[in-house]
Amino acid sequence: MSLRILSGGAAQGLVQAVASDFEAATKLSIAGTFGAVGAMRDKLLAGDACDLLILTDALITSLEEAGHVVPGTRTPLGRVRTGVAVRSGASHPNVAEAAALRRALQAADGIFFPDPKLATAGIHFAKVLSALGFDAASDPRLRTFPNGATAMAAMARSTLAAPIGCTQVTEILNTAGVDLVGLLPREFELATVYTAAVATRAQHPDAARHLIAMLRAPEAQKHRDRLGFEPA
Repeated sequence: MSLRILSGGAAQGLVQAVASDFEAATKLSIAGTFGAVGAMRDKLLAGDACDLLILTDALITSLEEAGHVVPGTRTPLGRVRTGVAVRSGASHPNVAEAAALRRALQAADGIFFPDPKLATAGIHFAKVLSALGFDAASDPRLRTFPNGATAMAAMARSTLAAPIGCTQVTEILNTAGVDLVGLLPREFELATVYTAAVATRAQHPDAARHLIAMLRAPEAQKHRDRLGFEPA
């Protein structure tokens, strides 16, 4: 039997970090679907089996109000910031100010980021690109993916000479072959609180609560720190 999770990609590394201990304690495997939070919400509403949700706090709140989340189970896991990445081994451009970020993007031959309609970081970064004067409709260098993890994995495999990417820092830090350059400039900063909650239709609600407790436990602090989860 499996505990079924619908989660934003930002939490994938954190879940993986405690998965073996969870499975040993509960005798349940973890069947996780990780992707853009909007897509995960749509899967839930379409009837996909789900025991545990890990989405943005705003989405969890709206789902609880609509009766899809067990009241009293909402548990913030941490705040995740949004950053800029390059392929491992590449030089790290300055991205600390808007003008510097514009120059770094102009110098890139590929720009990798999550879905600009359904992914939290993708929606935000599309606005950043527009504010910096880039035309998302006509720039052939833009490459979008279902979530930040797939965007970073694709950038790591890319044969382009100088690719650059943007997504939440957890997805950058959890992907081999890419390096975190820095956070978005202060005027473009995005920090998102991710929250776990038990789904109303959960077949294993107690196990879902157990996993939430493990993700929040002091023993998991080293994983939260390593993956870029800050206190909510």
